[in-house]
Amino acid sequence: MPKAEEYKNKPIELSEVTITQNQEISPEVHLISWKRTHDFVPGQVVKITLDPAVPPRIYSVCSGNDDQEISVLFNVKEDGILTPRLSDVIPGMKILVTKPYGSFKDGKKPAWWIATGTGIAPFYSMFRSGISENKTLIHGVRHLNQFYFEDELEWAMGARYIRCCSQEQSCDTFPGRVTKYLEELNELPTNINYYLCGKALMVVEVRDLLISRGIPYENILAEIYF
Repeated sequence: MPKAEEYKNKPIELSEVTITQNQEISPEVHLISWKRTHDFVPGQVVKITLDPAVPPRIYSVCSGNDDQEISVLFNVKEDGILTPRLSDVIPGMKILVTKPYGSFKDGKKPAWWIATGTGIAPFYSMFRSGISENKTLIHGVRHLNQFYFEDELEWAMGARYIRCCSQEQSCDTFPGRVTKYLEELNELPTNINYYLCGKALMVVEVRDLLISRGIPYENILAEIYF
């Protein structure tokens, strides 16, 4: 679930939608969907709640802008207010959502997308929307079963899709965190944008690393999950 200053004072206008799908794509990680009623730009977010009395939470859209449905990806937090209940919704049930909004957007220029965990959601939306041709996607997780959508991404992006796994190993993944992978690169392109999405610690560490390697601050765009 992303958090950013621009979202704090966003007016809340909730509409009721009907769930069409709830997939548990990895243990305690769900992808829920509903029929799309508004256009959106890949990288944008929606606010979701099940009860008007409970403040909504923010989630990145995880579907392409030509898809018939809007999807969001989330992991269940045992002590969470929303995710344990949201994981139990079934097709036909109603939830409350806002229109998509936000400024975490990319175009068709070359860029690097760097994500951890469910932070891959906005980049998968961008990929599904046809803007991955000049991108490099680096996804960091703890366990091999957390590379969401990996078959599709690997087939389409090939060597531009890099998987980093910190607690398990396989022949086609980098053995370590995203920061370690970046540290071991001989050089980084300084004339492109870097998009970061994940927990605050990762975003801060990667941002500082990029700056230390000569990447201009204004070339680094971040979406923090919590």
